[in-house]
Amino acid sequence: MKYSTYKYLGLLCICLGIASCKIPEIVQQTENTHTPGAYLDGKDSTNMASLDWKHFFKDQNLVNLIDTAVMRNQELMITLQEIEMAKNDVKLRQGQILPSVGAKLGLGVEKVGRYTSQGAGDASTEIAPGKETPDPLMDYGAALYANWEVDIWKKLHNSKKAAVSRYLATVEGKNFVITNLIAEVANSYYELLALDNQFEIVKQSIQLQKNGFEIVKIQKEASRATELAVQKFRAEVLNSQSLEFEIRQKIKETENRINFLLGRYPQEIPRDKSNFLDLVPAEVRSGVPSQLLANRPDIRKAELELAAAKLDVKVARAEFYPSLGISAAFGLQAFNPSYLVKFPESMLYSLAGDLAGPLINRAGIKAEFRNANLRQLQAMYNYERVILNAYLEVSTQLSGINNLQSSYNLKAEQVAALNKSIDISNDLFKSARADYLEVLMTQRDALEAKLELIETKKKQLSAAVTVYQELGGGWK
Repeated sequence: MKYSTYKYLGLLCICLGIASCKIPEIVQQTENTHTPGAYLDGKDSTNMASLDWKHFFKDQNLVNLIDTAVMRNQELMITLQEIEMAKNDVKLRQGQILPSVGAKLGLGVEKVGRYTSQGAGDASTEIAPGKETPDPLMDYGAALYANWEVDIWKKLHNSKKAAVSRYLATVEGKNFVITNLIAEVANSYYELLALDNQFEIVKQSIQLQKNGFEIVKIQKEASRATELAVQKFRAEVLNSQSLEFEIRQKIKETENRINFLLGRYPQEIPRDKSNFLDLVPAEVRSGVPSQLLANRPDIRKAELELAAAKLDVKVARAEFYPSLGISAAFGLQAFNPSYLVKFPESMLYSLAGDLAGPLINRAGIKAEFRNANLRQLQAMYNYERVILNAYLEVSTQLSGINNLQSSYNLKAEQVAALNKSIDISNDLFKSARADYLEVLMTQRDALEAKLELIETKKKQLSAAVTVYQELGGGWK
């Protein structure tokens, strides 16, 4: 008994000595991340990202599409499954902290040699007067057992906290997917409206070109125009008709892209095709950059992943320390079922505690500890990168909104001037004071300007949506 006690005391001293050895440390770079005090053009401290998409978007057709996408989008459904898996991981870590308790029933048979220590002992054991020990021996048993690792270094608790942080990070990941989904549906919807209006502009232009084509054919018959003019007008009509089919195809592709985001098969997208140029982009209130930390799901996700990485370092460090395990068992065991109820002869129990620490495999633990530190650095750099990217995205889009407004105003003036020039060129052409090339070039310039005006309006609407997205809106 003394020897056994000294043996365990010696093992305890060795483990404590190992734990007291210097643990390798990796110098971690720490840097406080600060966001600038204000955007270059920021004047309003209110952030429009706090608006729900049902209040941000005024088009009810668009709101209905977004509602459907949030309910049925497959990518979002995949993300929701990741959240459930992360939640189960938290439960797994929680279970590792608590003792594990089990029950078992056993049935076995054993035959040993007569001339062995166990065989001789069994033969000399008298179970009951006048009865020999059965040969072979059966073994019946029923027992409860428990094992518990005492979390003296908080290794299991920190592992659970890391799992909780990663679970919350997956929730923020879902919010980030929702934000991107809303923006993608809205941008595709505005693109579809723009294509509808471009399609109508091209149809109007074709009709105008056909009128010019008929006029030049009449002039040719009257010897006031040449075959060259006729073919030039005809070629212009054919070119515009080809453009009409290209736009028709783009409309179909955009409709299918929206249907894909909504998780449904091809069908027509309900929309109001009129008054596209009269649409006013939503008012942009950017707030202050520090609000990005609270509103942007990708920043919150990176922050939680950084917190989890720090906890992983603590878990890896605890691997150097000895672990304390406690095991216990209680039950009944006998070679005959009728003896299982005899007390205390059939009763068995055990209680043991083990204190164990690493000896040979410290190099592997050191490597994992270093990797945990490096993963923490990666998480820190990613956190800084996400914040920097968020600020630059918002700054770029705010600048773009102002520039797009100026560009739209100039484009609108250009279209108005070209519309007047079309009427003038037609009148001059009819009176033989302008040649057919001037008429064709004027019509072509007017068509391009009108298409560009619609494209600029689409960019204006998309810029407002993008700012809403990049400020962290839509997921609440």
